[in-house]
Amino acid sequence: MGFDYDLDFKHIDFRKHPEKYKVGRGEQGVLLVEPYKSEILPHWRFKTPEIAKESSEKIYQLFLEYKEENDLVGMDMARKFLQMGYTRARRYTNYKGGRKYDKEGKVNERQIDETKADSAAIFMEKWKMAREDEEYLKFKKEHQRRYG
Repeated sequence: MGFDYDLDFKHIDFRKHPEKYKVGRGEQGVLLVEPYKSEILPHWRFKTPEIAKESSEKIYQLFLEYKEENDLVGMDMARKFLQMGYTRARRYTNYKGGRKYDKEGKVNERQIDETKADSAAIFMEKWKMAREDEEYLKFKKEHQRRYG
């Protein structure tokens, strides 16, 4: 089952109601699920490799803290932010200003920004660690079995 965008995200505390959370695909819901969005978003940055390293390490540390608490929703949200760090940095790697399309809807010319590519690689490393974590995979499977 995919991510449920029909929920009342402004009023649901997913820490108190993990049964309402659906893992979904990729980054679905990354900027909706509270209180995790508010806990993780302030640390999410990728402008330079140094900033990306600090950011990805902090978000991965949050992933590990959620893991200690057996909090699948928190783990999954941290994983999504790490993934989003990679995908956004890649977008900025390929397109100045992060815009693939111009105002007329035509694809902008690719301009490789090595700094952003390095930032993306840093996030990729932590994203891979999170998504392949054995306990995360076990918690995720159990959550999906119980709640869909």
